[in-house]
Amino acid sequence: MDKIERIKLLTAELNKYNYQYYVCDNPQISDYEFDMLLKELESLEKETGHIEPDSPSHRVGGQITKQFENAKHIFPMLSLSNAYSEGEINDFLTRCLKFGNDNLDLVCEPKYDGVAISLVYKNGILDKAITRGDGVYGDVVTANVKTIKSIPLKLIGDDFPSLFEFRGEIILPFSSFDKINQERTENGNPPFANARNAASGTLKLQDSAEVASRELDCMLYSIMSEEEIAETHFETMQKAKKWGFKINDFIKKCSSIDDVMQYLKKWEGKRNNLPFAIDGAVIKVNNFKLQEEMGYTAKSPRWAIAFKYKAESVITKILSIDYQVGRTGIITPVANLEPVQIAGTTVKRATLHNADIISQLDLHYDDFVHVEKGGEIIPKITKVETELRETNAKKVEFISNCPECNTPLQQNDGEVAWFCPNEENCPPQIKGKIEHFISKKAMNIDSLGEGTIELLFDKNLIKNPADLYFLKPEQIIGLEKIIIDKNSGKERVIRLQEKSTENLFNGIENSKKTPFEKVLFALGIKHVGETIAANIANHVKSMDNLMSMGIDELTQINDVGITIAESIVKWVNSENNIKTINRLKEAGIQFEIKEQNIQSNKLDGLTFVISGVFSSPERREELKKIIIQNGGKVSSSVSSKTNFLLAGENVGPSKRAAAEANSVKIIDENTFISMINQ
Repeated sequence: MDKIERIKLLTAELNKYNYQYYVCDNPQISDYEFDMLLKELESLEKETGHIEPDSPSHRVGGQITKQFENAKHIFPMLSLSNAYSEGEINDFLTRCLKFGNDNLDLVCEPKYDGVAISLVYKNGILDKAITRGDGVYGDVVTANVKTIKSIPLKLIGDDFPSLFEFRGEIILPFSSFDKINQERTENGNPPFANARNAASGTLKLQDSAEVASRELDCMLYSIMSEEEIAETHFETMQKAKKWGFKINDFIKKCSSIDDVMQYLKKWEGKRNNLPFAIDGAVIKVNNFKLQEEMGYTAKSPRWAIAFKYKAESVITKILSIDYQVGRTGIITPVANLEPVQIAGTTVKRATLHNADIISQLDLHYDDFVHVEKGGEIIPKITKVETELRETNAKKVEFISNCPECNTPLQQNDGEVAWFCPNEENCPPQIKGKIEHFISKKAMNIDSLGEGTIELLFDKNLIKNPADLYFLKPEQIIGLEKIIIDKNSGKERVIRLQEKSTENLFNGIENSKKTPFEKVLFALGIKHVGETIAANIANHVKSMDNLMSMGIDELTQINDVGITIAESIVKWVNSENNIKTINRLKEAGIQFEIKEQNIQSNKLDGLTFVISGVFSSPERREELKKIIIQNGGKVSSSVSSKTNFLLAGENVGPSKRAAAEANSVKIIDENTFISMINQ
């Protein structure tokens, strides 16, 4: 047997052993024997340069992806409508009965709490793995998905469609999640908040070898193809099992409302005993022809619904309360709790939101409280067990001074939040503003992070964003600091070594190319969000012009009301902010907008709002430029001043309702282009 034939034989054998181990849970050989065969295969592949498309060596990883390619789904990835009560489920089943001539033919399965993925197979070979993205386009993460051993690289048999998409959820089993968090903690990194976040972060890692080490899994739930596979969803899934896919035994056919309700209750009781996270159950019409008859809404199929289980609630004790200061000075109370397990993760802290919530809960120190995860992610306190309260317990009173700089707190009329007004000298506000400045939607200095900002701030090297541009490598190489993670309370070490310092300075230098509209957003002026900043920049053209304008002039800008105008005037008249602007100018930051290539005045005096999904992720920005280049304005919200709502697919329902209420004309992209071409 020559070497190429040996490679083909080893590839087939190892794939068979992988299938038996990870899909059938029936190991055929020992781990040692498997590893020896895999090493032989890798050696032959390296020697000959020949690698089969379904080679198990892909499972090991090693490919580095610097930037993920964008790809269009063959079929749009819609989301499911949610139900939270038996009444909503009954309404759904009643609709199904109307279409099904009083016969229910349904399929129920758990709703996996993971990251949606689409697996594209061509002629039985895994061709692409694409994330959900915006439902039309997603990121191609094929190299990383190939490391998931339960996903077949080559299908068994020959009765599958020549081209199809298999939809599923990438999940991280709790055993792998605990292992990753233990390693992260030991290495001084913050632990992941939950298994879903960890799976999402893992799927976008650049090094596929690291992805392989994290042992992701995949739960598959539907096939999309133009070729007919079977008459029902259940039959299709059973066929997929024969092709080599891991199809679990949790899927069940139901023919009555009682069957469905029993299934929902069964899995709600079993959810905490599973080795992975689920957050509900999915109910689908089984017959494909009936699915076609029932059709789709703009966002979801009418023939399926997700029943979301009530968030798990546990009782634990309040140990103490911290008060955190945000970048805008808002004070958020956070309760420190006796550690408790909720939805597969250990919870030690829960937000109390604001002073009003503390008052409504009638919270006392050492109270026993009910804690649950809102949306299975953010822990919150929902109720106090007053019967367990000690008689001499002290009532929690909201603080009156900033916990960081001791400045008396203030509260604006009509607002619930208390804030520290010392924005120029309060440390958390200063650090928060710098963190906002470097963020992705602002200056996008991705080589900097929260820990590095804290380190540089504590070493008195930065006190405002401009200081970043005057740092020198010799000032920071070798610096290190132990910081306490806000969520876990655990220590981690931040070190600035030669390579990380080089990356930091490259990131700072590249940020000088950031356009003015993003720079304006990065400055962190209160009430000036991303869209407002772009509108202002397009109107005023330069920072110098903005700084010379009064409130009346500013309110003439699209979407700028009196509150935003007052905030801008206050900000630009601050002596510290003026100094920061001047130093940023000295550093070479862009404070003038490049003149748009004005092509016509066809849209002069017209205001557009853009909403929905277009032919590509970049198309929305292109449409904005076309509007501006032809004399029009772009607004972020629909009002009586709006002339047109330029609507793509899945246009926001609130924007559509506002357009109808204000008699705003709704147009599609083709109509808009016709306006420009006339």
